[in-house]
Formats: sequence, structure tokens, C-alpha cells
Amino acid sequence: KDERYTFIDTAGLRRQAKVDEAVEKYSVLRTFSAVDRANVCVIMIDALEGFTEQDSKIAGYAHEAGKACIIAVNKWDAIEYQKQLEGDFAFMSYAPFIFISAKTGQRVDKLFDLIHYVHEQNNMRISTGRLNEMLAIATARVQPPTDKGRALKLYYITQSSTAPPTFVCFVNRAQMFHFSYQRYIENQIRETFGLEGTPIKLVVRERG
Repeated sequence: KDERYTFIDTAGLRRQAKVDEAVEKYSVLRTFSAVDRANVCVIMIDALEGFTEQDSKIAGYAHEAGKACIIAVNKWDAIEYQKQLEGDFAFMSYAPFIFISAKTGQRVDKLFDLIHYVHEQNNMRISTGRLNEMLAIATARVQPPTDKGRALKLYYITQSSTAPPTFVCFVNRAQMFHFSYQRYIENQIRETFGLEGTPIKLVVRERG
């Protein structure tokens, strides 16, 4: 579709017992370097091999680096395997799954559409006005936490950057903005604006 894609194929990382430790260390470093260069990380899982410690390490690195991610499972008929993988990838529940067959090429064409889509999501910009409409509805639906008669106040929210989408929320008391309420606000952002396939970051600032 008139777009150029550059693929960086990393060394196949397997369980530690199967490879020399020095070689494995080098492969992991090369893979981390590839993640740093990439716009989108397609995390390939072999349905027969299963979810390995290395898969977890690389996926975790891609998540922390704020990259758009797709989980591609090789063996397209293994959809029943998805539930187990959803548990393995609970820390990146935003990442879509695609089941492909490297052997027959089945559904590989769909992978390009997904790469394009998550890249756009990772670079999405949302206006401050729309974000604050969402914030008003979210705080009215679930009241911010209180402590000793003092309530957390969320003054406003704005997007500071993309790749990954990063939001700055200005509050009266940062220590009262507990993790659970931050997670609630993040979920409301996703529910309202999509942002599928990309991590998001929420930065909390005390006004004044």
C-alpha cells in the first residue's frame, strides 16, 4: 500500500539450556538494540515452544521502552492457546494477538495492517479539550480518593508526547493519587480513545 517497511529479524532466543551463555547474552543485547531502533515490535511466539523466559524478558523491555507491540503466534490453528498467552502477557494486555502460519503464509498479509494500525495508535495525539471531557466524566463516575477529610483533586490532564502516548495529570496532592486510581484513569483513557497495541504513560504533577 505504498509504504516501506524495514524488518529487523533478531536471533531466535531459546531456553538457556539450549545455547551457550555468552552467545545468549550477545543475542539478548542485539535484540534489545533492535527494540530500541524499532517503531513496532512483533513478538513471535511458537505455539509448540510456548512462552519462554526470554520472550518475557524481550516483551518486558519493549513495554518499558514504550513501543507499539503485537503478539504473533506461529501456528494459526492454535487459537485455544490464546487464553494461556493472555495470562503470560498480562502486563501488556493492550497488545493484540494475531495467529499466523510461517509455513503456509496464512494471515501474514493481515500482519501488515496490524503493524500500520498499532504504529498509528502509538503516535496518536489527543486534544487537551477531549482529554478533560474524559477526566470530568471519569471523576464524576468514580470519586477520587480521600484521606483524613482531604480529597484528591485532579485539575486537568494534557498530552505531552507520543510514542508512547504520555499524559500529564495536574493534581493537588501527588501522594494521594494512588496506583489503583491511576490505573482507573489509564483505563478510562483507553476506553475513550482506543490506544490499542501501545503502552501509555501517566505522569503526575502537583500544581504549584
